[in-house]
This record gives sequence, C-alpha cells and structure tokens, in this order.
Amino acid sequence: MDEAGAGAKRWAPLLTALIFLVALNLRPAITSVGPLLPDIAADEGLSEAGQGLLGALPLIAFGLASPFVHRISTRIGAERTLLAALLALAAGLLTRSFTGHPGLWVGTALLGAAIGVGNVLAPSVVKRDYSGAVSAATGVYSAFMTTAAATASAVAVPLSAPLGWRGSLAVWAVPALLIALLWLPRALPAPTRSDPLPEAATTSVWRQPTAWVLTAFMGLQSTTFYVVVTWLPTIETTAGVSPEQAGLHLFAYQVTGIAAGLAIPRLMRDPATQVAAAVTASTPMLLGVLGLLAAPGLSALWTVVIGLGTGSSLVVALSLIGLRGRTHAETTALSGMAQSLGYLLAAAGPVAAGHLAERTGSWRASLWLVAALAAVQIVVALRAGRVPDRRTAQS
Repeated sequence: MDEAGAGAKRWAPLLTALIFLVALNLRPAITSVGPLLPDIAADEGLSEAGQGLLGALPLIAFGLASPFVHRISTRIGAERTLLAALLALAAGLLTRSFTGHPGLWVGTALLGAAIGVGNVLAPSVVKRDYSGAVSAATGVYSAFMTTAAATASAVAVPLSAPLGWRGSLAVWAVPALLIALLWLPRALPAPTRSDPLPEAATTSVWRQPTAWVLTAFMGLQSTTFYVVVTWLPTIETTAGVSPEQAGLHLFAYQVTGIAAGLAIPRLMRDPATQVAAAVTASTPMLLGVLGLLAAPGLSALWTVVIGLGTGSSLVVALSLIGLRGRTHAETTALSGMAQSLGYLLAAAGPVAAGHLAERTGSWRASLWLVAALAAVQIVVALRAGRVPDRRTAQS
C-alpha cells in the first residue's frame, strides 16, 4: 500500500465518525427558540397560536422535505446531500434572524427543510457505516444531537443579553459552517472514486404494515418532544419560574435524555424483539406529564422524568428504522416515510397546545393532550418493538 493509501486508511475512521458532528446541528436551531419565545413574541406581535405555529413550522418543513431526500441522495449521494443541507441550515439561521418579520418565517422554513434532510439520511448512513452496531451507534448519534440541543436551550437566554434574541439564534450558523467544512472530504471525493448506486428496495415501504407502525411511533414521540421543547419554558414562567431557571430546566430535560438514549440500546440487544425497549422508553413520558398535572410545583422533577422518555424514545425510533430496513436504500426510504408523516403529525402538537392554552386560559388542557398521546405511544410500542415476519411484512 502506498503512502497516500495508508494515510487514507488511517483517517477513514475519523471521516466515518463525522456523522456524529453533523448530528450536533440538527436540533439547536429549534431548541434555542423556546426560552426566547416571550421576547420573540413581544417584538413580532405573536399570539400563543402564532408562537405555536413558529414552533411547528420546522416540523412542517421536515415533513414536506423528507419524501424527496431518498431521490436526491440517490442522484448526488448521501454525503453531498448532507453538505448541501448544512449550508442551507446556516443560510436559514441567518435569514431567520436578520431579514425582518418575513425572514423570521422564511428562514425558519428553510432551516427546517435542511434539518429534515439530516434527519432522514442519518439512520441510513449509521446503518451503512456501523452495520454491526446499529443501536449503539444510534445512541451515540442521538447523544451528540441531544447534547447540542440541551446546550442551545441553556445558553439561549444568557446569549440574548449581549446579542439580543436575533443574535442568540443566529450564533448556531457558525458550527453549521465549520462542520460543513470538515464534511468536505466526504462530500467531494477524488474524481477517480465512484460511489455505487443505492440498492433498490424490493417493495415500496408505503405498502409495508411495519413501516406504518414505525411512522406512528416516530410521530408520537416527536410530538411530545416538540411540545415540551416549545412550550415548557412558557408554561413554567407563567407559573412564576424565572426565564433563566426555565431554560435550565429545559437543559436538564435534554441532558437526562442523553443518558437515557445511551442506556436504552442495552434493551435492544435481543434480535428477536425490541418490545421491552420500546415500552420502557415510552412509559416515563406519560408519568412525567401526569406528574406536571398533579404536582406542578415539582416541575423540575417531572421535566427530568419526561426527558428519560423522550431521549430514549428517539433512539428506539431511529434504531428501529435502521434495524427494520433490509438495505441502505430501503432504510433511507423507510426513514423518509417515518419522518415525513411523523413530523407532520408532530407539527400539529405545538400549534394545538398553544391553541388550547389560548382558548382555555391555562396549560392543563394542553398537558392532558400530551398525556393522551403518550398513552397511545405505549400501545403502539407493543407492536413497533416486534420483529416482523418477512413472509407477511410486505402483504
């Protein structure tokens, strides 16, 4: 092997692991908004329903962009598609902050579409590059993503003191651009290298019952996550908690999710079933929301309990997508379906929660809605964790 070949082999594991750095960019643009919603609403004149729509818009963009990711990545490759997404994310962040009221909405939609591309491609890239340890690699990927999300929530209000809310949101364009630069060696290979075309899935995932179950699980867990991320600071400040403390609670919520996401793959080691993991991940979400309703004074505790559920549920959802897809192409298609419909379902969550609060004058109805969705998720988990019989899965 020549020196160049030896160097490429030496750097290959680091280039492969760059997918974890990409994950750092897939949540801060969203989780930094919740703690700043009161300031944004005051400057932009947004009602509770308008704030809910602003929180839901990235999810709508996720859902609308996701079905096209498989086709685009087939044409230009997953690596180049992810590079384009990182650049679009940076553009969306800057547009949202610095181009006035229309830019608030246009930039939010653009960054949502960019994140949607990463959401879809990540499970298939992890499956391809870490085929022998899909669940463990997904846990690490989720930990990177949730760490960045938690950090963004915690620093949003402190950064807004010197930078204003616009600068506090825009600062996340910097890591997007830096990681896009690091991603270039994967996105722009030597001209002599040719990437094989992805394998074609033998049966459309839209006709597979398992795909619909996974889509329901993805949508339900995402709905709870985004309602909490969007509205928890507002719910707590309404109850008398300071904005800084509410931001720290949101940080604790997501840090708890990191630990839970790293632990849950231990329950997914049995190739015959992942029911225990799916149910274990789903149950704390219901318990935590019921706790907020019964004893709101302990909101810090219940936030951590919900975080146990949302953090582990995300890892279970992404892992099941990777485990159920039989090929790289089918995994990408399955990811696109589950995240398209799943995030469109989740997009209704922040809007519905804001609307209920506006109509009833309190957040109790919104919390009961989340509790009902969490209960349904437990039921869906019983089916999602079962390994399908391939003879009937395509019927």
